[in-house]
Amino acid sequence: MSHYAVNARYRYLRLQADAPIALSTHPGQFYQLKCPVTASDAPFLLRPMSVYGAGPAPDTIEFLYNVTGVGTRALATLAEGASLDIVGPLGNTFTLDTAWKRVMFVARGVGLATMAPLVQRAAAAGLQLTVVMSARSEADLMHDEFLRSPQARALADVHCVFDSDGSSAVEVLAPRVQALLAATPHDAVYTCGSHRLLMLLQRALDAYPDIVGEVAMEQRMACGMGVCLSCVRLFDSDGDKQFLRVCREGPVFPIRNVVGEVDFG
Repeated sequence: MSHYAVNARYRYLRLQADAPIALSTHPGQFYQLKCPVTASDAPFLLRPMSVYGAGPAPDTIEFLYNVTGVGTRALATLAEGASLDIVGPLGNTFTLDTAWKRVMFVARGVGLATMAPLVQRAAAAGLQLTVVMSARSEADLMHDEFLRSPQARALADVHCVFDSDGSSAVEVLAPRVQALLAATPHDAVYTCGSHRLLMLLQRALDAYPDIVGEVAMEQRMACGMGVCLSCVRLFDSDGDKQFLRVCREGPVFPIRNVVGEVDFG
């Protein structure tokens, strides 16, 4: 096991399992982690965490996470060489056609961890990459942690936006994304990590019905296997609105199917 801080907000965790789980783990899937109990924190439920990397060894799995609450705070205390119980892989995967020419990734914060394996798979297939990375400030941006490989960096056209200078504001970013889509044909657009970015892309893709759009949804989960129904979200498929479980039917869904605002009145 390897476990260390990437920057002031994020930590990297690599686990070596007793089984070849990397071989059955695909971009977009997640695991449920049993966080340790400490003197100050006693997490009760398992914590869902998207896969940051699988391999190259068949028994190796990687996670990148933000310390935000009781569970991840306790997880951050895990010493190198310690053991950790995990359940997975869970959920469905992203769609990627290796015959495509160019795809776009729009990521914010720890959402980049979810899409990082997909970036590597797209780069390995030789696809051109348009990458829009959003963060609070430059100190929080994990450019190299997202692209990871020299091949991905060589294929990527990267655009970084920040809260600190206002460039990540929806009214500023929306026309920039629209200009990128208009300038070069894209086959697919992917996002994770921000509801406002999801809604921005949903509007932007109205003008491009042939572009595949997918989002990895982030949602609080209890069981992670579809039993407790704590992670349901509303989706619209051809005018038929239905609640689906993010952990079971997702976490990857078509961007166009997500219902942004729910009115229960």
